[in-house]
Amino acid sequence: MDTTDPLVFRLAGPLGPDDVPRLCAELAELLDGAAAGTPVDCDVGGVTGPGLVTVEALARLRLTAQRLGHPLAVRGAAPGLRALLRLVGLEGLLGEVTPPGGPEGRTTGTSASRPGTT
Repeated sequence: MDTTDPLVFRLAGPLGPDDVPRLCAELAELLDGAAAGTPVDCDVGGVTGPGLVTVEALARLRLTAQRLGHPLAVRGAAPGLRALLRLVGLEGLLGEVTPPGGPEGRTTGTSASRPGTT
């Protein structure tokens, strides 16, 4: 079991197309000198008005992290962003996408019994 504490990379505000290369450079700088395989949590809880630029940023950040030997997981994604990632087919590609509040938040599915089933 990996007990390495993840590095945290935070995104905030509205993102524009010109932000994407800068964010990738900032992530590369954060990972410079980090032990290979150190996980990165990309906290998107501060992103406002997520759209396709946000999706592009997350995809490129994921590629940057992978190129440098680090897994990247998205944290704090609002329901609209999670839906957008699903819509474009990138939710699974980006790793674990957790709702705001972390993994202890409500998950899909239920353990409640269903009427009419055994």
